[in-house]
Amino acid sequence: MSTGSASRRTVLAAAVALTATAAAASAASAGERAATSPARGRAPRHPAGADSVEYHGWYTADAFAAGEAEGTAVADGAFPALVIDSPAGVTEYTDPHTGRKADWEYARWTSPEHRPAVPGSELIASWNAETPAGTWLRVEAQARYTDGGTSPWYTMGVWASGDADIRRTSVDDQSDGHTSVFTDTLAVTSGAGDLRMASYRLRVTLHRRPGSGASPRLWRVGAMTSDVPDRFEVPATEPGPATGVELPVPRYSQNVHVGRYPEYDNGGEAWCSPTSTQMILEYWGRRPTPEDLAWVNPEYDDPQVCHAARHTYDYQYTGCGNWPFNTAYAATYPEMRGVVTRLGSLTDAEVLVEAGIPLITSQSFREDELDGAGYGTAGHLMTVIGFTEDGDVIANDPASRDNEAVRHVYPRRQWENIWLRTKRYDADGKVLGGTGGVCYVLFPARPSSRQRRALRRFGIC
Repeated sequence: MSTGSASRRTVLAAAVALTATAAAASAASAGERAATSPARGRAPRHPAGADSVEYHGWYTADAFAAGEAEGTAVADGAFPALVIDSPAGVTEYTDPHTGRKADWEYARWTSPEHRPAVPGSELIASWNAETPAGTWLRVEAQARYTDGGTSPWYTMGVWASGDADIRRTSVDDQSDGHTSVFTDTLAVTSGAGDLRMASYRLRVTLHRRPGSGASPRLWRVGAMTSDVPDRFEVPATEPGPATGVELPVPRYSQNVHVGRYPEYDNGGEAWCSPTSTQMILEYWGRRPTPEDLAWVNPEYDDPQVCHAARHTYDYQYTGCGNWPFNTAYAATYPEMRGVVTRLGSLTDAEVLVEAGIPLITSQSFREDELDGAGYGTAGHLMTVIGFTEDGDVIANDPASRDNEAVRHVYPRRQWENIWLRTKRYDADGKVLGGTGGVCYVLFPARPSSRQRRALRRFGIC
């Protein structure tokens, strides 16, 4: 959460706007993820009002079998998982953040080509896996354009649950002139005109130390594609199925951690994403063990928030606000899963909350645009845990002075608009972006039938 200072992604977005008047802007505020979206400045290809958001995932044995395996196999167990069977080869990797160079055995899986119902201007991949010591993975995406051309394979994340073997990282400076990667978002750039991503494939490369016999286990990989129209205002919705529902989500303030662990972006306002992720994890009954927390200064309260910050930190982005790194962290806990997607309305959010599934949302706003917040932000993550009898949003907002102050009630109309819009004005009247409804959905690997029905409505389960 930021109160007005320019951030690395805010500056990036401005630079892109100058050189290509429509770019996928994903910005950060004070080291945290800014709620920005492409300032495309062009009409969507799909009809007005059509649903352009689609999440698609591969997570069943049949789905994995339909892909192309190069040395991978589907492991037996309670949940299907891709693992290294017979390595396809050995590759050298130099960690850009430590300079360490090492050889790694690898195996690779490539998904079938998936064609969303509406060609997309943005793609965000997310994955769920575990990486034992001496293992890590790389997730890539390749798009086929509406003119028949094909993008290169873009790295969407180099990831491990820990930081002893490699440093978790996004990869900058990836572009073919039609699309570019902005930290965790693959987006069509302005010079591409009306070009869109008609289909895509995902590729996951599993790595291990040569001869170790260890392997990552990949339970799920998928992507959200969208072509959300440019909009300063979104249609208002009436209170829906979650009216009067409030989920018992624990409350944690990011602000009690100001100045802690400069190596993980210095706590405080930079930690809204991992703080929100930790709140939802504990709602589902998952939290780190005392052994996991042994590294944290014993004088610090809520050490699990420090742990979440360390394990979501992106060493290239230099912050904890990489969206897929947060959902991947959540899925390292037993039988937890997580995806990054977009929703189309607060009614959609109510479907999940009514089924017992809170969500984490990304938004940006001026102080005068959200009554009761007491701050403005270039980008901030908070949790939606319920709705009042009048349909207003009950949010656990980590940008609060302490844990007791985290619960807020925000006006429905204001909250819906700041979350779902793709364009906004800052205090100086400058046009900036909004996320268009980006959220994390964290859920158990064995959801109830009611939860499964709600998740299925959004293509997640």
